[in-house]
Amino acid sequence: MKNGALILLILFLLFALPESLPSEEKSMKPTRTSSAEPEFTNRLIHETSPYLRQHAHNPVDWHPWGQEALDKARREDKPILLSIGYSACHWCHVMERESFENEAIAEVMNAHFVNIKVDREERPDLDTLYMNYVQMTTGSGGWPMTVFLTPDQVPFYGGTYFPPEDRFGRPGFGRLCLALAEAFREKREEIKTRKPDVLRSLAAMNTLPAGAASVTAASLDQAFDQLAPRFDLTHGGFSGAPKFPGSMSLNFLLRHFSRTGRREGREFVTLSLEKMARGGMYDQLGGGFHRYSVDERWLVPHFEKMLYDNALLSRLYLEAYQLDPQPLYARVVEEILDYVVREMQNPEGGFYSTQDADSEGHEGKFFIWTPIEIGEILGEEASEAFCRYYDVTDGGNFEGSNILNVPRPLEQVASELSLTPGELARILSEARQRLFPEREKRIKPHRDEKILTGWNAMMGVSFVEASLVLQRADYLEVARRNARFLLEHLCRKDRLLRTHKDGVSKLSGYLDDYANLVEFLLALYQATGEREWLDQAVIYNDAMLELFWDREQAIFFLTGKEHEKLVTPVRDAYDNATPAGSSVAVFNLLKLAILTNNPEYRTIAETNLENMHLPLTRYPNGFGYLLGAADFYLGPVKEIAVVGNPESDETRRLLEVVHRTFLPNKVVAILDPNAPAGDGQLPLLEGKTLVKGRPAAYVCENYTCKAPVTEPDQLALELGRKP
Repeated sequence: MKNGALILLILFLLFALPESLPSEEKSMKPTRTSSAEPEFTNRLIHETSPYLRQHAHNPVDWHPWGQEALDKARREDKPILLSIGYSACHWCHVMERESFENEAIAEVMNAHFVNIKVDREERPDLDTLYMNYVQMTTGSGGWPMTVFLTPDQVPFYGGTYFPPEDRFGRPGFGRLCLALAEAFREKREEIKTRKPDVLRSLAAMNTLPAGAASVTAASLDQAFDQLAPRFDLTHGGFSGAPKFPGSMSLNFLLRHFSRTGRREGREFVTLSLEKMARGGMYDQLGGGFHRYSVDERWLVPHFEKMLYDNALLSRLYLEAYQLDPQPLYARVVEEILDYVVREMQNPEGGFYSTQDADSEGHEGKFFIWTPIEIGEILGEEASEAFCRYYDVTDGGNFEGSNILNVPRPLEQVASELSLTPGELARILSEARQRLFPEREKRIKPHRDEKILTGWNAMMGVSFVEASLVLQRADYLEVARRNARFLLEHLCRKDRLLRTHKDGVSKLSGYLDDYANLVEFLLALYQATGEREWLDQAVIYNDAMLELFWDREQAIFFLTGKEHEKLVTPVRDAYDNATPAGSSVAVFNLLKLAILTNNPEYRTIAETNLENMHLPLTRYPNGFGYLLGAADFYLGPVKEIAVVGNPESDETRRLLEVVHRTFLPNKVVAILDPNAPAGDGQLPLLEGKTLVKGRPAAYVCENYTCKAPVTEPDQLALELGRKP
């Protein structure tokens, strides 16, 4: 996008301004409160988002995004200063302390702009739209995101973090605001002239490389070959720093190994899972993964914990456990899920969104240790063993303190300490049990307690799958409670809401909310055979198609037909930190097509895959989840019908074989012969009966079934697994 002349003008105006900020008359400034309360209070005090409420006492006259603020900008002919972030974001906190709590900078913002604060987790549409602009004009993006808009919401300048004074090669925020205010006054025609070009460029972000083609096994091979050069064969993960888990791409590699037998993919996943689980990015004491590692060794994390990361990573470790039942994988899954139940579940069964990177104003303070602290709790002998194993030294590995990590195998450390591996394991287990409650006495990082439909559903799937693979009935009950919470609080007939906090549910659901909820409901049906879950899945899947599927363009949009109109629609195509709603939707449609025998579902999924063929194969790191859907589409898919009372031991043993086997491409339907007749039998269950009064499993492909089996060993052989 050609925006250079305008940016040069803004820079000229910026450096022509004095370094100190002049005193400005405030416009609609926040009210000062009594000395017993915070000094200022603005409109964000009425919001439910913890991120917005964090800014409710800034001297900035913040508005939430909404008609009031947009009308004000048009009525007063003022540009909009849009600030987007999230509550667990470290640099968002930094910019707040430095600039938004600075009264001189706030004076400038209030005098010249309508200031709008947005929680990106509540409004992914605004975040995606304006992040596209920032990335197009600056070549990078991130949070906090700062974008300046015309009164009709068209961006004309943007960036991420800005310091209060000139530093880091970035202009001071107050002077930048003055320069942009002057540019808006003096160069309105130029800004207006740029508007069509900006809108065309933003609309073009909805267009991926053209060239529809059928997805084949060769397409998946091509995607694998594109990913392979990025393997970090020393530390695991994909090369470079900062290093994100890449869980969806790793999941695709497991699927590709299952399809082709290419061991390099599986070996790379094994390396990555072990290195991540032993690194500082994993909370060695409390379970759960931090968001990413700032280095290539997984040592120093960005300390926030996100619900969605732990949902995706627990699924990845589960699938690795199905393929190779290593105790490490099962332990990581259970520690993640136990952490979620302990720290991230509300009393009614919903899951909170995030935990902050900071505590007491310092990043990571809650999680780090010194040898002295550990010695005071454990005593000399246990402390020496613990510090040796978890890399705790006097010099430290993070700002003079220590992030717990496991750089060396247990056997090696045990040998150095003249202990057996079993003795060291016992000492470490007892030490963790003593250190954890001591850590709990510290001031914890802030927790964002809003409950998001899509993220909850992602986590719900993990609990369902873990209940099956690890035989944890308590996890299934956690999932059921979560599903009931979502259906009660965030569903309105066949429409979804995005967010719930403090008894208030609001904001129309996005594509990912619908798609993830359908996936969750399908998982519950396949785990329990309870038809209510499947019926609900069909309802919300059909609503999703009605709202988000554009039949003319044959693409999914992030926002639905009933959603607020933005300056341009936003497409949901890339698998980034979370799966794109469109990727999950394709997966769901393929499964539902089999379970309900509705060919339209498969046709829509097939059309989407064909339209995505080129980016899928050229840029596979952006389509990890969709590659899994493509693998499912190509099949073969095991269609498994189990007839029997799900509570009986014989039926459970059959289902245990099904779920302990790595079968990424399967659908499961359960028929309880004692259950009341429903509204009609599923095609996969038609004609299926007990065998001589015993529970039986039927393994089918394209509704063509082999002879039923009643013994777990027989079923294992049918599924290609050794008994």
